[in-house]
Amino acid sequence: MGLFSYLSDWKASLYEKKIAEAQSLGHCPDCNGKGFQIPIVNEYSFPESYDCPSCLGSGSFSDWSSSNSR
Repeated sequence: MGLFSYLSDWKASLYEKKIAEAQSLGHCPDCNGKGFQIPIVNEYSFPESYDCPSCLGSGSFSDWSSSNSR
């Protein structure tokens, strides 16, 4: 179980680093401050952009943190 614990801790530290970097830039960590997300495209779908559900399309970290604090 040591390997699983190590990988879990490593993944958590990467996520914390991503959140800290996004906070310093003032960007939403899910959409990188763009305000929209483009879903994965395959041969059966058409690429459309959708507002980021985490920051409600604003791209700001403050909106992301307020929507994730619930």
